[in-house]
Amino acid sequence: MTRRSLEAEVVVAGGGLAGVCAAISAARAGADVILIHDRPMLGGNTSSEVRVHATGADCSGGRPHAREGGIIEEMRLAEAVRNPQRSNSMWDLILEEWVRREDNIRLFLNTAAVGAAMTEDNAIGCITCARPWTEEELHVAGDIFIDCTGDGQLGFEAGADFRIGREGPDEFGEEHAEGPDDRTMGCSLMWIAEDTGAPVEFTPPRWARRFESEDDLPFRGHGELRHGHWWIEWGGELDMIKDQDEIRQELLACLFGVWDHIKNHGDHGAENWALRWFGVLPAKRESRRLMGPHVLTENDIMTSRLFEDRIAHGGWSIDTHPPKGIYSPERPSWHLKSEDVYSIPLRSLYSRNVPNLMMAGRCASCTHMAMGSTRVAATAAAMGQAAGAAAARCVDFLCLPADLSADDIATLQQQLLRDDHFIPEIVNEDPDDLARHAEVTATSHEQGREPAQILSGVTRHRHGNEHQWASAPGHDLPQSIELRWDGPREVSEVQIIFDTGFARPLTLTHSDGFNSRIVRGPQPETVRDYVVELEVGGSWVEVKRRTDNYLRRRVHHFESLTATALRITCTATNGDAQARIFEVRAYS
Repeated sequence: MTRRSLEAEVVVAGGGLAGVCAAISAARAGADVILIHDRPMLGGNTSSEVRVHATGADCSGGRPHAREGGIIEEMRLAEAVRNPQRSNSMWDLILEEWVRREDNIRLFLNTAAVGAAMTEDNAIGCITCARPWTEEELHVAGDIFIDCTGDGQLGFEAGADFRIGREGPDEFGEEHAEGPDDRTMGCSLMWIAEDTGAPVEFTPPRWARRFESEDDLPFRGHGELRHGHWWIEWGGELDMIKDQDEIRQELLACLFGVWDHIKNHGDHGAENWALRWFGVLPAKRESRRLMGPHVLTENDIMTSRLFEDRIAHGGWSIDTHPPKGIYSPERPSWHLKSEDVYSIPLRSLYSRNVPNLMMAGRCASCTHMAMGSTRVAATAAAMGQAAGAAAARCVDFLCLPADLSADDIATLQQQLLRDDHFIPEIVNEDPDDLARHAEVTATSHEQGREPAQILSGVTRHRHGNEHQWASAPGHDLPQSIELRWDGPREVSEVQIIFDTGFARPLTLTHSDGFNSRIVRGPQPETVRDYVVELEVGGSWVEVKRRTDNYLRRRVHHFESLTATALRITCTATNGDAQARIFEVRAYS
């Protein structure tokens, strides 16, 4: 066994969507990052090994305009364009590509954190990582560590406070809490099936469970054949970590039992259908939750509480499942949906007793009830981006997360907004943004989408306001928007936030019904071709021309010019008749 020592400013353990976004966010903020992940591909529950939808605050389209922006939006948009075949392996590729193109990230796959060496003040000094496929033991030192393992594995090794199970209603005043006990939600295995066009027989293994009648699957609809069912769930009465082998075996028996029911018991229209793929790595919903200074609760979510130190948002309903899973006679899930999205505070993303440990994803600091909402993958990604940016700021200021002042957090919030990350009721107040001091006009506009909307500080439809400029219906492209200052400004960067269809869901899915509501390709509202110009000495100078855009956030750098105005001319979209822009920023 070779022993190797490594060092980074920010060390991220776990390469699901939380870890991927945390690593990228910290790296883009200038930190030197090591990302370790115990599987051969990134993505966690959304990877090709497991294939769960990357759902989030928009509730799969049930809460329009709440979709996550920032890094997860970049990757979702790229996947929709580059993966018309809906291959999960392509999603793996995009995640790894996004990580590897950041020069500040060193990625170690098939690498698990198995130990932590602590300093005298109970901080993590170094973690031990096992990498069997290269016969290595890595010792990784760092300044800030971020646990995105889902199981809170790094926090557990470091002695961080944690919980497993369900609180009782009295502890946090949660009306719907069902504990106290150590029960959790279970795991699931998914499948993908196809219509072969001819009859196909299925013989289940001898150890498959038998669900012969519809009464054996109460409340568990199974009309969808192509995409397996999340309610094939079990394990909530066992130890989610120690009993994983038993859970996996029982889930396989249940999966084949359900497919046997569909194929061989009753008429389900499945005569020509065959399994093309089925999972063998269970999708885990719940295990350890690492405790921070604030424990997010059911009440925080249902009242959409706005924390002063909020740095992310969620919106999925509180979605909890009975611990018995598929064997429960109850409904397989029940939902509490808040009126609006809710905020997630920084104090729920760092440990209360290990000072340089942060966390994001389903091991964040929350009760069982709150975790019923925060556990979904795209919300984990939003937490990851926020935690990564906060970790990089701690590195810059040589401080710990708990040491960040109110002013530091306000600056962090503004940086996250600049990165197209959404934080409820926080608007752009960046003092360095030159666009905020400009007068805005356009060649045309739709009522309610006036040119000045691009300076509202909000980059999505919110509370009945559009917060975007849109050219007037019936006016052909090209259409332009212009920002003019009252005097010369030095400009070397322009950032544009385009419309990428937040009214719809966007995620990789093998459910044909769900996929019918998703645009697989460039989003039609998005401006495809555009020109950025600056007025210099009374003449317009082109600084950027783009002809193939499908992304929401575009940042253009160029040699600094002394300009009196900025103009963006939209010459084509990806299908919509109007040009649409949410925000324009300019920096020297």
